[in-house]
Amino acid sequence: MGTHLSGVGAHRRGKVPAMGRELTGGTRILAGVGLAGAVGFLLVLDLERRDIRVVTKALPMICLLLWLWQPRERYSRWIFAGLALSLLGDVLLDVGPELFLPGLGAFLLAHVSYAAAYLTVTRRLHLARALPFGVLAVGASVALGPGLGGMALPVMAYVAVICTMGWRAWALMGAPGLARREQWLAFAGALLFAASDGLLSIKLFVRPLPGAGYAIMSLYWAAQLCIALSARGPGTSNSSVLDPGAAAKQTA
Repeated sequence: MGTHLSGVGAHRRGKVPAMGRELTGGTRILAGVGLAGAVGFLLVLDLERRDIRVVTKALPMICLLLWLWQPRERYSRWIFAGLALSLLGDVLLDVGPELFLPGLGAFLLAHVSYAAAYLTVTRRLHLARALPFGVLAVGASVALGPGLGGMALPVMAYVAVICTMGWRAWALMGAPGLARREQWLAFAGALLFAASDGLLSIKLFVRPLPGAGYAIMSLYWAAQLCIALSARGPGTSNSSVLDPGAAAKQTA
């Protein structure tokens, strides 16, 4: 696991800690608006008011994007891109069922962005850590397969990508260049995202899960918050996470 020495090393390399981590007035406002949006969406979750649903659902992600703005380093920029793509996916999925595939595509690209962020920290394979996610991908494909029909290819592609993202989040653990707290936040975000999408997949393609929407969205927002926090914590710098020397060590 990572230690505080990675933070010391970052300081010695002249990296400047990210600014604005303290709970400022602006942060409190964004947190309040985001929480209000989340609560509002859960209150209208079962109503046929797509206009209200789209607005309230988007608010938490908009607030996270505003809080993370302006991303200055590669890790933060990739995380920001993933959050923005997730916002797009949120809107597309709630506008109507005819936009399910574009929404799924937006989330697939979001996971690609998160995986790219994690790869800026370490490119070490950690194949043993890939194994559980490979098993998860195969198991999910087998469980969902009978109910997918014509959606089999895009859904299987999505499963493969989110499992890859989870693997790369676990590969962060113990890597230099990102503090231990931020490593855990990224990994927790990946696991929460997988749990949220797992419930959603069962609900859509296996059998109805009455009331599951509340758990799905709560897990989803918790996942995005953890991932965003990993890009704005005390272990994140305003320069590239991997310097050439660190990259050489990671690929050795």
